[in-house]
Amino acid sequence: MQQLSRAQARRVALAAQGFTDPRPTGRVDRRHLRRALDRMGVVQIDSVNVLVRSQELPLFARLGPHPRSLIPDATAAGELFEYWVHEACHVPAVHHPLWRWRMAQTHRWRDVARIEEHRPGFVTDVLRRIEREGAVTSSDLEQRVGKKGTWWDWDDGKVALEYLFWTGRLAATRRAGDFARVYDLVERVLPSEVLALPTPPERDARKELLLLAARHHGVGTLDDLADYHRQKLTPARPLVDELVEEGRLVEVQVEGWSKPAYLHPDVAIPRRVRARALLSPFDPVVWYRERALRLFGFHYRIEIYTPQPKRQYGYYVLPFLLGEHLVARVDLKADRGHRTLLVQGAFAELGVPVGEVAEALAAELALMVAWLDLDEVTVADRGDLAAPLRDALAHYARR
Repeated sequence: MQQLSRAQARRVALAAQGFTDPRPTGRVDRRHLRRALDRMGVVQIDSVNVLVRSQELPLFARLGPHPRSLIPDATAAGELFEYWVHEACHVPAVHHPLWRWRMAQTHRWRDVARIEEHRPGFVTDVLRRIEREGAVTSSDLEQRVGKKGTWWDWDDGKVALEYLFWTGRLAATRRAGDFARVYDLVERVLPSEVLALPTPPERDARKELLLLAARHHGVGTLDDLADYHRQKLTPARPLVDELVEEGRLVEVQVEGWSKPAYLHPDVAIPRRVRARALLSPFDPVVWYRERALRLFGFHYRIEIYTPQPKRQYGYYVLPFLLGEHLVARVDLKADRGHRTLLVQGAFAELGVPVGEVAEALAAELALMVAWLDLDEVTVADRGDLAAPLRDALAHYARR
């Protein structure tokens, strides 16, 4: 069995995600978006906007400054669609057939059953209204009486729309101003040539998704590959075994990993990675926290939902990738009113060259400020990297 060192596995993973590709030096356009999507396969969506919508950060990490309309424009052109993949994600439209098995599954949402029991025909009525009148948001179907409870306290209209979206009868885009989902008939959102693509059997689609996950990860355990598209381990295991038997995956042993790993045969093992990037908490490189620990020795937890007094690093903390290592954590916020990028905390990992990390991070933050159309970076005192970063930013500004 082929053996990989942990460093080799790390470089394979970063190369698979596009971090050995040079960033564009000129105008960034949809060709570059396609290249990045070819590496990632999906872009996870998140509504938190303390810095920027999370789905924009993986593109910035790989492409640098780019038009922030790239994803909406590609969606409007029918090249991307939204679906529940890893979580809510932007996905290449040509992958729509790979998700039809999930759309066709019987959905056991209790709220849908409740609606059908107490309001027979309501879900069908919602679909008919959209057929007649066009796209809607959930607020157009507001049914709730009284105050809203938790985030998941959906009214009947929202439940109906999400059910129709999950089952593929509706597709969704995003409204620019408030980021709300806009639901419409799938045939009015996706190109006819995509909808005409043949539908593979569920088993074949699942198998293809695992192969795609291996290509996007470069190398990964069964858990890694299944997690990429949120597949269950039980049906995934025999399919991965088949892919190995067919020579489409190569079973390998990675140094320090307790479970077998699977290498995509098309990936190369780079001699070095010279990356520099701030990673979204939902970037594929770090979204599976156990894998980030195995690859980088980086224990990472998002603290958005942790009460402020109990946070260790901050509210919206981005790992900083330098070379092939995660070397720092940066708590960032865009203060749009004062046109300032706030570094609310900056923390170096143990053993890293702090001065070198601070200089590289200062350069990356300067790019981000320009990309977000802000004027300056302000660094608070929290973290052992804060003072070196402040000095590096001052030096960078004098260049």
